[in-house]
Amino acid sequence: MLVGTVGVGAVSALSSNGSPVLAVVGALAAIAVYWAVMRYVARRSTPEIARSRAGGQALLGIGLGAVFITISMLMVISEFSFTTASGSVMATVASIAAVQFGAAVTEELLFRGLLLQALERLWGSWVALAISAVLFGVVHLANPGATLWTGFAIAVEAGVLMGAAFLWLRSIWAVVGLHFAWNTIEGLLGVPVSGHTSPGLLIAEPTGPELLTGGQFGFEGSIIPVIVSLLFVLPMLIAAHKRGNLVPMRRR
Repeated sequence: MLVGTVGVGAVSALSSNGSPVLAVVGALAAIAVYWAVMRYVARRSTPEIARSRAGGQALLGIGLGAVFITISMLMVISEFSFTTASGSVMATVASIAAVQFGAAVTEELLFRGLLLQALERLWGSWVALAISAVLFGVVHLANPGATLWTGFAIAVEAGVLMGAAFLWLRSIWAVVGLHFAWNTIEGLLGVPVSGHTSPGLLIAEPTGPELLTGGQFGFEGSIIPVIVSLLFVLPMLIAAHKRGNLVPMRRR
């Protein structure tokens, strides 16, 4: 876990200057680093990044992410005002998609690939899910406009949700797809993504209460996706249990 975190984290840092091309290259390099650490340090296979099911699992995750963020946004769409942004549609879509792909890959390799799986082997799935979710929220406290509430919200709506999705499907590709779709749709709508604003196809301006819109931090600061995420998490964890994917707590 520690070796992998340093390796993937270093690649992420080197490719985080906002360049779409560098984001994609960094994501591919992070996958290579992850595979090498698992193969030569952990000395185990990597079914969670198996190429044979990458496409199907990624599409499933994209579908889940799109449904999740669409349901959440539709519940408070009247609390935003939208105007059309200028610029090339294709260039905007390509840029946002590339950057969010890079972010989704590196963050999921770090938190669900390395952290959750390592903690799971030490203390079981439930403890690993809780700790990895909390740390995911803590890391996002460094983002612009973050508060204790936004850290808690991200820990639940993203940390628990994506952790549960991984325990259910045991696929990094699925959680990368979920993460990617969520952030990309927000970016295209012009909604800040965890405090980071980039030009989208639209320009969104929150007009309703910050508890519903997330304010300038972005929709992750809203209570709505927190509630909706829990409706997704429950069936995922039930399915993970039925599949025998949950590791029991270790007793020492």
